[in-house]
Amino acid sequence: MTSRREFLCHTGGIVAAGSVLGAGAANAQTPVADDVDTIPHRHYLLTDVRLESGFIHEDGVVAGTETTLHTLEIEDGRIVAILDAPSGTLPRYSAQGMLALPPMRDMHIHLDKTFYGGPWQAPLPRKGKTIMDMIAREEVLLPQLLPTSQDRAEALIALLLAHGTTMARSHCNIDPVSGLQSLEHLNLALAARRDDFDCEIVAFPQHGLLHSKVDGLMRESMDLGVTHVGGLDPTNVDGAMEASLDAMFQIALDHDKGVDIHNHESSPAGIAALRYMVAAVEANAPLRDRVTFSHAFALARMDEGELAELATRMADQGISVASSVPIGRGVMPLQAMRDKGVTIMAGTDSVIDHWSPFGSGDMVDKANLYAQLYAGSDEASLSRSLWIATGDVLPLDDDGNRAWPKVGDAAGFVLAEASCSAEAVARCSPRRATFHKGRLVSGRVGA
Repeated sequence: MTSRREFLCHTGGIVAAGSVLGAGAANAQTPVADDVDTIPHRHYLLTDVRLESGFIHEDGVVAGTETTLHTLEIEDGRIVAILDAPSGTLPRYSAQGMLALPPMRDMHIHLDKTFYGGPWQAPLPRKGKTIMDMIAREEVLLPQLLPTSQDRAEALIALLLAHGTTMARSHCNIDPVSGLQSLEHLNLALAARRDDFDCEIVAFPQHGLLHSKVDGLMRESMDLGVTHVGGLDPTNVDGAMEASLDAMFQIALDHDKGVDIHNHESSPAGIAALRYMVAAVEANAPLRDRVTFSHAFALARMDEGELAELATRMADQGISVASSVPIGRGVMPLQAMRDKGVTIMAGTDSVIDHWSPFGSGDMVDKANLYAQLYAGSDEASLSRSLWIATGDVLPLDDDGNRAWPKVGDAAGFVLAEASCSAEAVARCSPRRATFHKGRLVSGRVGA
């Protein structure tokens, strides 16, 4: 077995010391001539895969993480064996000692409208601007973005894959300006990577479901690959909380879809909207386990007792929260919600668009931020914080037993230049290869 300390002291060859210590991508592994970016075989061995094998304890606390090198036998998209050493005549490729992490899940992103893939463009000043002002800006911007929106979505998907994300939930504009064109372009971009990348689509009335009068367009979109009905700030944008939410839920019920609503409202009206939606799910069994509150900033304004009561009801109905793990005046009570049994998901949200220039498309960034805000800087806390990037899948359980990967699992993982998941979270270590359903979909491995 190799401990984190031993790894840092003795690692050589393909992982440069500066990179291991977190010096960043500038010191990262340089591909060699015999590296490959595709694996044509359905049945092969991936050797020299670093897997976490346990925690190192000192004075009763977790002080490090042990890892061991293994060979994964992969067949028809699944891990059929985890071997101590390679054997037999199957084709072989090498992970070159890199750490395997579970694949990332970006559960709140906007693939359909982004500046990414084009020239640099900072957002216009936001100070003093309301959400209605931002919507007015978007009405001007969308016609400019539509001609290249498919290409930009494809570039953004490639960025996500490079960071290890193989599953996403993308909100897609349904509005009077773009009609269904944004959705059509997004579907084309997703079709181009259908074997590499899984994506749910939320039909998102960005300009207000009632305000922009898009009930008909929303219903048309339900037959175009949409999995969820979206909504937006029913009081601040639509000006009629109950009518707006009723219309959203009715579309979902009529078309047997889930719901994922943006709610940025942090005022008492935001709290009232959350309570109204919880009551609506309680009254409509088909909505159970199918509703997500995205952002839900009003949760940060609730007192402890009020939050506990609502969180318990949300957990009972399977209502989840999707967050970008924001920093600012009101830290979201994500851990408190999770402690009550509410499923918490995370996403990178805007990636270089007219709302924000700061999005990286990297879910490990979100795990890093989660650790800083909620968990801590010690080995165990960093290791545990990876859950928010992977959808609750961790290499080790809380007792240090290997929980992932296991024989029979889907062969989806990301190879990182890190000695353990704690380091990957703390240093946002470079990812070098991404596998999905047994296929190398981004990056390179050794031939």
